Amino acid sequence: MKFSAEREAILKPLQAVIGVVERRQTMPILSNVLLKAADGTLAVTATDLEVELVAEGSVDVLDPGEITVPGRKLHDIFRALPEGAHVDVTQSGDRVTIKAGRSRFTLSSLQAVDFPSTDGVDADQEISLPFAELRRLIDNTHFSMAQQDVRYYLNGLLLETEGNILRAVATDGHRLALSEYTLDKPAAHDGQIIVPRKGVLELNRLLSGDGEVKLVFGANHLRVQLPGTRLTTKLIDGRFPEYGRVIPKKSTNVVIADRSALKSALQRAAILSNEKYRGVRLELSENSLVMQANNPEQEEAEEALEVEYSGEAMEIGFNVTYLMDALTAVDADVVQLGLLDSNSSCLITKVGEEQTKFVVMPMRL
Repeated sequence: MKFSAEREAILKPLQAVIGVVERRQTMPILSNVLLKAADGTLAVTATDLEVELVAEGSVDVLDPGEITVPGRKLHDIFRALPEGAHVDVTQSGDRVTIKAGRSRFTLSSLQAVDFPSTDGVDADQEISLPFAELRRLIDNTHFSMAQQDVRYYLNGLLLETEGNILRAVATDGHRLALSEYTLDKPAAHDGQIIVPRKGVLELNRLLSGDGEVKLVFGANHLRVQLPGTRLTTKLIDGRFPEYGRVIPKKSTNVVIADRSALKSALQRAAILSNEKYRGVRLELSENSLVMQANNPEQEEAEEALEVEYSGEAMEIGFNVTYLMDALTAVDADVVQLGLLDSNSSCLITKVGEEQTKFVVMPMRL
């Protein structure tokens, strides 16, 4: 195998896939990337057996072939080379040589035949939507995914098709985020898949720029086709909770507040909250919201904010981090907080918009 190209033509696909390459691997070949040069194209593949990424770049192929080389070392070499450098990559036996100007590097390699690859995804249905809309769905929900929860089905993001609605939902059992997008035409059928955390984060990292992205739903995999890049991720085999039950159907007490002012006040109060439980007490009265936090050192913080509120006076406690995460995700200057009573969840939405919802469960303080 032999090919040559400008540094950037090889660095770009390397950067697209390198996030999948783990530093510590149970199988040595998983720390390698697969290089496949043919027909003027270099395909770079990385996998951790859960997520597979393939990215392509245009190169001058002098001798087609495929080989695997250490991924992070190759990435670091190309990142360190000067911009615009012309690079020659040559395989000889079990060695791969990289030449650029007066620089020369020789890397060990492993046979491409031993590199694990994901078989073709049996397409259950396909959906196309703009980059920006899929990025919005993920940005609005991914922070509510659980991390290493024993309820493994919470360690991912639910993607659900219902008629012409594509819905993303994430919950860790203490909070929930839901966001919807209206498709141009109805999906082939209604269904649900759970995408694991790593697949979600890698996909979100790739969704920059404009264009259309194609989602191919399979029985065990989700394949995402972007221009020049393809991501394939295993799915979590489990049943996602009936999330509709925890979304409040009605809120008799509604707070309308300036989003940035509320978030800033919560950030200040959080400084003196209990580091473990992160609790903040909200005291509501007519057109007034008072936020209080304290910690085991008997330190206290209090913030008062003018809001629109005409409901009953009440006190309710929340995890302040969960409230701030939801407020960060709301794309509006004014935010609405819906409450039923001091023991019920808080529903956070953009005023007059139902496409995106955030639910935060109350906590005892």
